[in-house]
Amino acid sequence: MSTETAATAAGSGRSATETFQKKVREGGAAVDHARVDAIAKDALSALHDVIRKHKPSYAEYDALKAWMIQVGEDGEWPLFLDVFIEHVVEDTVNADRKGATGSIEGPYYVPDAPEFTSEGTLPMREDEAGTPFLFQGTVTDLDGNPLEGALVDFWQADDAGFYSQFAPGLPEWNLRGVCRTGADGTFKIHTIKPAPYMIPHDGATGAFIEAAGWHPWRPAHLHLKVSAPGKQLITSQLYFEGGEYVADDVAQAVKPNLVLHPTPAESGSGEQVTYDFALDPA
Repeated sequence: MSTETAATAAGSGRSATETFQKKVREGGAAVDHARVDAIAKDALSALHDVIRKHKPSYAEYDALKAWMIQVGEDGEWPLFLDVFIEHVVEDTVNADRKGATGSIEGPYYVPDAPEFTSEGTLPMREDEAGTPFLFQGTVTDLDGNPLEGALVDFWQADDAGFYSQFAPGLPEWNLRGVCRTGADGTFKIHTIKPAPYMIPHDGATGAFIEAAGWHPWRPAHLHLKVSAPGKQLITSQLYFEGGEYVADDVAQAVKPNLVLHPTPAESGSGEQVTYDFALDPA
């Protein structure tokens, strides 16, 4: 029987690549040749400067080519780029926002998750492992006015560090859901508290990390996309105070105001936290 613990980097990579390709097919941007020209020239120039500085041998150059081929064969370009590049893209894209703070999306988002209104529990197995966790808050505009009908699109790994649709044996929508805020802009999402996990590391991305002497760990985190009519969508990740790898996330995506401070749940079971989102105008 196929189970989540049998997940491999190649399997996860193929799923991430297929998801990304579907996203591009359905909404890819037109090519701006002037932008491609400017960015490509600067990127290549920067790489040329690195080569001149470090003077790699032909053996090292061939190792790079072989590794790049392997990244493609493993389907890991979405993983590699989202771990090592996306955090800088996200910083520049959201530099002028006045409201909620953004973070990287990562390679494991899937649209069209099951929807519920105002308060609900994420789809999960009857014996889902992990500490019960209530994530609640309010979605407002920049003036603090609540936004009714805002969407809080939420996804996360399970207690073993695996994402549904990217590891075998997990129900399709496990720990994925979309909450629509009530008239007062509030939402309540019942889930479990995730654990830190290693990014898939038995493939080419893992070989890169090992060669550099780095670690492949991400801190425990929650993923969200929050949107409302007439407002800018914000994509974010939220972490946990005192959690492992918060200070040295392999994806370099942690920001101080994205760190949660959970308290014991009022229900007496597990933990809870309140975190609000102010959305910028579109």
